[in-house]
Amino acid sequence: MKTPIFPDVFSLREEHVLITGGGTGIGFAVARSMHDAGARVVLIGRREAELAKAVESLGPGSSYLVHDITQLDAAAPLIERITKEHGPITSLVNNAGIHLKKPAIDTTPEEFQRVLTTHILGAHALCRAVEPSMIQRKHGTIIFMASMASLFGIPQVVAYSAAKSAMIGMLRTMATEFSAHGIRVNAIAPGWIETEMSRKAMEGDPARRTKIISRTPMAKFGDPSDVGWAAVYLASPASKFVTGAVLPVDGGASMGF
Repeated sequence: MKTPIFPDVFSLREEHVLITGGGTGIGFAVARSMHDAGARVVLIGRREAELAKAVESLGPGSSYLVHDITQLDAAAPLIERITKEHGPITSLVNNAGIHLKKPAIDTTPEEFQRVLTTHILGAHALCRAVEPSMIQRKHGTIIFMASMASLFGIPQVVAYSAAKSAMIGMLRTMATEFSAHGIRVNAIAPGWIETEMSRKAMEGDPARRTKIISRTPMAKFGDPSDVGWAAVYLASPASKFVTGAVLPVDGGASMGF
């Protein structure tokens, strides 16, 4: 009887994944799914208590380092340390982010810059740090966590929307530059997922939640694991001919009906 290959094409047994903002929410869901698929995972973030709790939950094959991705000059030393202690990174998930709900006219340059630094400059610094090793081995995947805010207009999130839109441009440029070297670069654009960040974004705004449900064909919020398993697909051999793509995981919200 022929041995089924279905599980193997989604296996991450040979992968070593770095996930930013991996201690909670969507980042932790990605860590959980990738770990379940066989990957070794390293979580980074600013809150050690959350990271330690996440690693304890994941078990063997997981670790963490406290790191602030806005400290751009620290990206290369971080990757060097991880490589020395745990081996080279084969997959990078740029998930860390901050949210700012504020009218565009009231958003200050300092607030705008803080959002851009976290989502764009921090992600770029880590990509620069991991890519040389990936190029040398001719193997690697980079996943950006985009957003519905990068696909259509959402009020009161001008800085966040700008950052997530810039992220899509960055991934497509990187895909054209690095895909020939065996590095695939893609993004996931989650819709409205039940996380602490999404709940905070809708605090005191029940009409907004109702509007989201009404314009989502599946008429519900997603689960963080929906994004986690999408990340497994993009990091696995199952997507070996997929690069430069933005995968909506949104219950149909981006169809624009």
